[in-house]
Amino acid sequence: MSLLSSGRIAVIGLGYVGLPLAIEFAKKFDVLGFDTNASRIIDLQNGTDKTKEADLSDLAAVIETKGLCLSADEADLLGCSVYIVTVPTPIDQYKQPDLKPLLAATKQIAKYLVPGDVVIYESTVYPGCTEEDCVPVLEKYSGLQFNKDFFCGYSPERINPGDKVNTLTKIKKVTSGSTPEIAEQVDVLYKSIITAGTHKAPSIKVAEASKAIENAQRDVNISFVNELALIFDKLNIDTTDVLEAAATKWNFLPYKPGLVGGHCIGVDPYYLAYKSNALGYNPQVILSGRQVNENMGVFVAGKVVKMLIARGTVMKGSRALILGFAFKENCPDIRNTRVIDIYTELQQFGMEVEVYDPWANAEEVEREYGFRLLEALSANDYDTVVIAVSHRQFLELDYQQYRDQGTLIFDTKSFIQRDLVDMRL
Repeated sequence: MSLLSSGRIAVIGLGYVGLPLAIEFAKKFDVLGFDTNASRIIDLQNGTDKTKEADLSDLAAVIETKGLCLSADEADLLGCSVYIVTVPTPIDQYKQPDLKPLLAATKQIAKYLVPGDVVIYESTVYPGCTEEDCVPVLEKYSGLQFNKDFFCGYSPERINPGDKVNTLTKIKKVTSGSTPEIAEQVDVLYKSIITAGTHKAPSIKVAEASKAIENAQRDVNISFVNELALIFDKLNIDTTDVLEAAATKWNFLPYKPGLVGGHCIGVDPYYLAYKSNALGYNPQVILSGRQVNENMGVFVAGKVVKMLIARGTVMKGSRALILGFAFKENCPDIRNTRVIDIYTELQQFGMEVEVYDPWANAEEVEREYGFRLLEALSANDYDTVVIAVSHRQFLELDYQQYRDQGTLIFDTKSFIQRDLVDMRL
């Protein structure tokens, strides 16, 4: 058996990860792109992608050649032989892994499994999740036996939302399989589309762990410079000045302070910590880093309030403008954005807060966070402007006009000209 010739590939979940993957595979194979959101399917069929991750010309081409069939009808999963799961794996309100979307997709797939099929997971999970949580569901609802009738693989997604340079095919891909033969076939399958090459991990659990630590490492490193920013604020020195001086040493790591959100760095460490705690070890470094990063939005808001009070500003009824709401620059992704912490904290001090983001979807923001984005920047006077996200459009704004009005400008990204801001991280 070869996965390159075994039949239709189904990509389950057509979000930031699944859609680019489905398009690339559809250039060479017969692919079903499946998503339970029917409106998402309609948008894609009409050439619209709200994630802005897909190359729309590539999308149109694979639909036209019928390499990619898009569907929200579960019955279309019948007849597929390779299932690739790319659904979200968020955390719940208690910072615990929320596997409901993953297990629901697994149950759907199980109903259509036949002997010889392979299920590959790309969703970020804790080490052991594929074999300990997903496989039992596949066995229960398919009536088949793991590693005898069907097989599994794990290849962690490495999509970087908004990045048009390091795209799917240009990022080396980790692969794995539930048997040595399946591991080799999964590796060969991904090699057919990943020009940067692949790394075949020795087990599914190793591949799962590699994804978890990629983002936990970044989270801890960013938490270190965020903590430095808190210290240097008390010393009344500029963090960027310190980092630029330290970076003159050849082996200094150039991390910068800021808000840490999104679907990976702000989530994955909790998956690793969950598994660690389940095994009886409390991961102190990982969780302390999370605690520092979780509090940065509150620090920014508190610093803004203190500076305004020092100017004699009355908080109740004063006006604030936040520039940016997505979790990172030049992308519409608002999942787990920590800008909401600044927004909420300023509101609690009695301020009237408006948010402008030319990338984020206004309906999605209102549905998820309960307020409406500005449709355009207004000429209103603001007591403070907080640059929360470094969207390229924000470089074009006339910050001098705010300065002329006496507006306090806080640049959390050290993004604009220094003499235009009152404070930066």
